Amino acid sequence: VAFVFLPFADSIIGTHVTLNFIVLFALLFGLGIIVDDAIVVIENTHRIFMQGKGKLTSTLAAKMAAGEVFVPVLAGTLTTLAPFFPLLFWPGIIGKFMIYLPAMLIFTLTASLIVAFLMNPVFAVDFMNHEEGAVKRKSDVFRKRIFWIFLGFGILFDLIGLATQQQPTVATIDAVNYYFFIGNILIFFSLLMILYSYVFDGWIHKFQNNALPWIMSHYENLLRWALKGRRPAGLLVGTFGLLVFSFIFFGMRNVPVVFFPQGDPNQIYVYLKLPVGTDVNYTDSITRTLETKVYHVLNMDNGRKNPVVESVISNVAIGANDPTSGDQSSHPERGRIQVSFVEYADRNGVSTSPYLDSIRNELKGIPGAEISVDKEQGGPPTDPPVNIEIASDNFDDLIKTAAALKNYLDSIQVPGVEELKMDVDLTNPEITFNIDREKANAQGVSTYQIGSEIRTAVFGREVSKIKEGKDEYKIQLRDEEMEHISLTDLLNMNISFRDATGHLKSVPLGSLVDVDYTSTLGSVKRKHYKRVITLTSNILSGYTPTTVNPQIENYIQHFKQKPDDVTIAQAGGESEQQAETGAFLGKALLIALMLILLILVLQFNSVSKPVIILTEIVFSIIGVLLGFAITGMEVSIVMTGIGIVGLAGIVVKNGILVIEFADELRSRGMKTREAVIEAGKTRIIPVLLTALAAILALIPLAVGFNINFVTLFSDLNPHIYFGGDNTVFWKPLAWTIIFGLAFAFFMTLVIVPSMYLIAERLKRPMRRMYGGKWISIMGIPPLTLLFIPLMIVTTVKHRYDVRRRRIKSRDKNVDETFIGSWF
Repeated sequence: VAFVFLPFADSIIGTHVTLNFIVLFALLFGLGIIVDDAIVVIENTHRIFMQGKGKLTSTLAAKMAAGEVFVPVLAGTLTTLAPFFPLLFWPGIIGKFMIYLPAMLIFTLTASLIVAFLMNPVFAVDFMNHEEGAVKRKSDVFRKRIFWIFLGFGILFDLIGLATQQQPTVATIDAVNYYFFIGNILIFFSLLMILYSYVFDGWIHKFQNNALPWIMSHYENLLRWALKGRRPAGLLVGTFGLLVFSFIFFGMRNVPVVFFPQGDPNQIYVYLKLPVGTDVNYTDSITRTLETKVYHVLNMDNGRKNPVVESVISNVAIGANDPTSGDQSSHPERGRIQVSFVEYADRNGVSTSPYLDSIRNELKGIPGAEISVDKEQGGPPTDPPVNIEIASDNFDDLIKTAAALKNYLDSIQVPGVEELKMDVDLTNPEITFNIDREKANAQGVSTYQIGSEIRTAVFGREVSKIKEGKDEYKIQLRDEEMEHISLTDLLNMNISFRDATGHLKSVPLGSLVDVDYTSTLGSVKRKHYKRVITLTSNILSGYTPTTVNPQIENYIQHFKQKPDDVTIAQAGGESEQQAETGAFLGKALLIALMLILLILVLQFNSVSKPVIILTEIVFSIIGVLLGFAITGMEVSIVMTGIGIVGLAGIVVKNGILVIEFADELRSRGMKTREAVIEAGKTRIIPVLLTALAAILALIPLAVGFNINFVTLFSDLNPHIYFGGDNTVFWKPLAWTIIFGLAFAFFMTLVIVPSMYLIAERLKRPMRRMYGGKWISIMGIPPLTLLFIPLMIVTTVKHRYDVRRRRIKSRDKNVDETFIGSWF
């Protein structure tokens, strides 16, 4: 159903959705969530059918069950969808990269709601339409037939594969694998049937008849203990204290925080930059020297092989630039070495990160060479992690300050900084031709003619254009003799022109100009109408921008060689993108909470119950903070942020189920405490199943479990390994959901009933005081501040009214007007 929406994604959300790896992860991420609706509907159908066995038909039970949970399931799905809607408006290149995740989750969750209420009840009616014993007898007969069919065809396909294997040709390899795959998978299904009949079936019945009643009874005892006396308030205060402790503990642990998660490099790039004008042969010799050092680090010198290295490729002049820079022109002063490693599955657990650090340490100390070592970029394009901008209108002060700052920071050697680089070349060689105007005028040649001839000799002259379809190509006219031009040839070039009398004359260029050898700057960028020079650097392994940039900022503040008209700031770069992304995710979370609050208020027609559920969202962050603090895993601003925003919608569902059913039981006349206990006891199964489904669905991705199902059945070799590039990228998000849901599960079972009971107890005195027109103290925190003065005024008025009534009862002559009558 979700894939039906994909062709219309462009008109629905304004983005064309392709089947990329983020879409595939969204489907994986949604696996544990989309079953929630089905679990609740089917579990409720089964419970009602078993309670009314002999009195209710399966059709009536399905109708009653779907109607009973329609509102909470609909509200739960809408609250799960709510956090992903703000993510559709994620700005910038990061938003364009990540928009597929919320878009696909919205499609799949909407599809799950349709399936849960339209298709699952039909299946439930069909499966519960017969007596249990009759169904078991029919299913046993059917299972035996299927078992022999699967086993027979499986053996047949394997025999065909063995027969085909006797003809070892290239054309039959795929056929052999195909036969073995089909045969082994059929045999595997037949073995599963045997295990189900003799092992799993007994386990399932024992779990249903022994384990589940034990869990429910012990949970009921726990809930009765927790809801007795003043314990609910104590549990609430203790949970709030745990929230404060989790923030403190997280800060004390110094958990590394990164923008995007990074894993072991698949490619390592060595970029060489020599002074502009360097001969390409000299650049090639330096590149060969670097290549020798790279081979030494990789243990590949003297012709040796490294099993984790696939290739080492060097480029000089052509293709030597950084692919992300956008400049693909040839530069004779540049070189690049690319080290490509084999795929992660073939490395046998060998990490490639040490090679990156070793190459950086080895390629130092070459005079006049600017060398940077980097790995391929995972995720969307981001700016350098260290980005210092020096801005000024005064060009001389700008250059002096930028050079002085670079030398100052280089002398300090800030830990974690690879090498600071300027985005401006200060020593570009330049040949200046100063025209001798007296000689030019004497010969009768203009400065335009001289400049035009020089340009034609160096670059050529556009004489026409040719069109081919929509493409247009320029036709450049060049002198074949000037193709390999040198300065001597250029000065000996004759400039032909007609003098004032109309005679054709030729004058050597060297007789009209003076040559001056100078240096100049490269291109200078502007930002906010000011000239800007930027210092950038990579971050070494073991460091993060969040730890390095504050140190650089501290050193910049102590930098004294800065004129008043020059500003220095760590603007732009990855740090600015990280701050913008964090700010957006914070706003998205706030908008999500407001949307969730609106949905819950519409459902419950109350403020206290939505606040209870929103408090559950806040408390679920305890699990996230403690989980990352204890394990010491990296926190990704983007992936962990998305996980927290998504967690806000997921944890709401179970809270809605408990609170909504408690209200239903109270409407039937049950007391509040008993209703809460019965609601928790009844809803523990769907709460347990939905939490486990979401957690278990993300465990393989969180631990990086990889298995090749094709080779498992074709070669009986599953190629199991742990880790990989996708695991590194998605692991922070997966663990965020797992940590948060694991803690929210206990929150739903204990703390939510406690908060519900506290809210109901607070209502009683307020109803007696205000006659039903009361304002909950457990309102939204910002609104609570507005309610406090109003409650003080109304309380004083109420006390004054009581006192006046007592006085009136003693003295009928007292004036009946009172101060509070204005209210």
